[in-house]
This record gives sequence, structure tokens and C-alpha cells, in this order.
Amino acid sequence: MADIIISTGRSVPGDADPSGAVDEPTWDLIELLFFAYRDFVSGPDEALARFGFGRAHHRVLHFVNRNPGMKVADLLEILKITKQSLARVLKQLVDQGWIVQKAGERDRRQRRLHATEKGVALARRLDSLQAKRVAQALAKAGGGSDGVTARFLFNMIAREERALVEALLPGPVEAIAANCT
Repeated sequence: MADIIISTGRSVPGDADPSGAVDEPTWDLIELLFFAYRDFVSGPDEALARFGFGRAHHRVLHFVNRNPGMKVADLLEILKITKQSLARVLKQLVDQGWIVQKAGERDRRQRRLHATEKGVALARRLDSLQAKRVAQALAKAGGGSDGVTARFLFNMIAREERALVEALLPGPVEAIAANCT
């Protein structure tokens, strides 16, 4: 017969580790990140469901719209998904007229991605849902929170990926953080 253990307190992973070698993260912040992400994607999820699309479609459309002419290889590097997963999502977006693929001007083997007019409109609609949520949260967080938030999010990114991410941004993270406040 299995033991049933009922705890009146909240358990924290790693509590049983007697070595204490790893600092305990702030579990409440981790949970807040889970809930924030859930709600951050909820509006776009609802809009995308009408087209039979999911979050992968959203990410592809977002980055293609923000970086017209991006190479498929670059999109793979950004999204960290398999070629097969990207191929499936891209096929749907291309077949339904949200994205077009064009051969590279210098290297015809390259596939350059561009959002179509309706792809741009959908990407902007999804972005506006998320931008509104972020703006409301930052306003409630108080003055000066924008820059702190930008630095926090950037530092959540794996160190080896930060240069790639910063190259996609309109400027260095510190300049973005400074402009936010």
C-alpha cells in the first residue's frame, strides 16, 4: 500500500538536499512567470485558434514580420525547433497565404521569408494584444520598472544566446532599458 503524505506547507524542490550547494531560487517568482506567460499568450492563442494555428505559428509569424527577408536557417536558430517542426508550420503559413518564400538575391538556394499583407495584419493584431498587456503591467508596476524589466528579461536568456537576441533588437539592451524609463 502506498503512503499518502499530506503537507500543510508548500514544498520547495531541493529542500531535501542536505548539501545546500545550490541557492534556492525564489519559487514565488517562478510561479508568477508561469502565470504571466499563460496570460501573455492567452489573447493571441484565442485569435490563432480561429485559423487552426498555435504558438509555433505565432512565433514564426512574429519573427518573419519583424525581420522581413530572414533566412529559414536564422529562424531555426531563433526558435530552437527542429527543421521538421518549422517545415510543418511554414507550409501551413505559406499555403494559406500568410508568408511567402523568395529565393535569395545572391544565393538562389536561400529561402527568404516575408509576411504577406494579411500576415502583417495578423502579426500586428497579435502583437497589439501582447503590447497592451505589457503596457498595463508596466504602468501598474510603477515608474522606472520598464528598464529593470528589460534587463531582467535579457538576463533570463542563456548567456550564449544573448548576442543573437541583442542582434535582433533595435539596439543594445542597456540603451533599450535606458529609453524605457
